[in-house]
Amino acid sequence: MEKRPSKSDIIRITITSLLGVLLIVGAVRIAKTLAAMRQAPQPVISKVITPVSVRTVQNRTSPITVSTNGILVAQDRIDLFAEVTGIFEFTSHTFKPGSFYQKGDVLLRINSDEHRANIEALKSNLLNQIVLFLPDLKLDYSESFPAWEAYVGNFDTQKPLVPLPDPVTEKEKLFILGRGIQSTYHNISTAEERLAKYVITAPFSGVLTEALVNPGALVRNGQRLGAFINTGAYEMEVKVNVSYMDLLRRGKKVRLHNLNRTKSWIGTVARVDGRVDEASQTIRVFIAVSAQGLKEGMYLEADLEAQQIEDAFTIDRKLLLEGNEVYVVLDTLLGTKPVNPVYFKEGEVVVQGLADGDRLVARPVPGAFKGMRVEIIDL
Repeated sequence: MEKRPSKSDIIRITITSLLGVLLIVGAVRIAKTLAAMRQAPQPVISKVITPVSVRTVQNRTSPITVSTNGILVAQDRIDLFAEVTGIFEFTSHTFKPGSFYQKGDVLLRINSDEHRANIEALKSNLLNQIVLFLPDLKLDYSESFPAWEAYVGNFDTQKPLVPLPDPVTEKEKLFILGRGIQSTYHNISTAEERLAKYVITAPFSGVLTEALVNPGALVRNGQRLGAFINTGAYEMEVKVNVSYMDLLRRGKKVRLHNLNRTKSWIGTVARVDGRVDEASQTIRVFIAVSAQGLKEGMYLEADLEAQQIEDAFTIDRKLLLEGNEVYVVLDTLLGTKPVNPVYFKEGEVVVQGLADGDRLVARPVPGAFKGMRVEIIDL
């Protein structure tokens, strides 16, 4: 049989419960009091002033340029080929790459002794033919005899062939043709023309860029001997998008520069191709340039002016914030101003929307925010 709690036990339990409730209520009150007594920390106003450099905006007409590139080649370039056979002789110049020749200097000479001897033999044969027909000429065409007699008297096998006397009548012309004199004369003229091919002279001042034979070597007809270029005039082929075709015209000035942009030159559009490449939709443009410091094979970049943008200002691309804004200095605080980016190029962007006189932050400021206290310093 379960034992029922006594009256004293019930009183003790009730008192214990009341004390627990009072302790909890008291603890809550004390916690609220302590929380209320805490004072919120006062915001510390930063007195740090950040130095910034600025650029004063001055809007102007900004040219939009299209950059392209190409390899420089000499405008005047000839490949040297032998048209005769013989031994390559020594000359006053060393036939090696890099050798400079003035216009008219001998590039190379091939031994022509055998050919010269053959020409002299042909001339002697012609002289004999003329001497043999002089008696008949004196009888039948006495009026032409003095001219032919003088021709024989001045004939020299060591000198270039002199033109034959002109026949006075048609019969005399046929008489001379029948003796084979005209045929022999033309054979000698052809041989003398070929004699000139044993010596190759520089058609312009320039440099030998390739030499494939050495003095003393046997040169054969049709053999390639080297290459010779004019170092005073160059040309570069570039490809430009067809959308800029109307802006390209002959004589237009183009700025050229090396990859490091440490050197620049001014070129001129020499030719514009009349055909558009179907695959790339580009057109070939040939730029001529003449200046010191240029070499064939150099890789250059060309800046072609495409259009003009009015009331624009060029800034560093790093200064453009999200939302197309830039930092400007308003009195002693940083502020932002919206801009309209018109054209992006390497490292820079052309924008509109800034007013003349605006003080644009010229360099990125770490931790910058709108309202930051700043001090302007010189660049």
